[in-house]
Amino acid sequence: MALYESEHTKFMREWMENHPKERQEQQAGRALWWDKPQDAEARARNNDAKVPSKPYYYQTD
Repeated sequence: MALYESEHTKFMREWMENHPKERQEQQAGRALWWDKPQDAEARARNNDAKVPSKPYYYQTD
């Protein structure tokens, strides 16, 4: 049984094989926007400071 692979996936796989420099560009862009250092203490403080939401968001009382 063969797994489905879209034309776009095939194109991107071939593109990355033919343009190895693009892998570095992709990693640099990811590091710029997504890969950020995590602070466990700050995350714990943020989680503790959350106010639970009401079951019905627009309820005023």
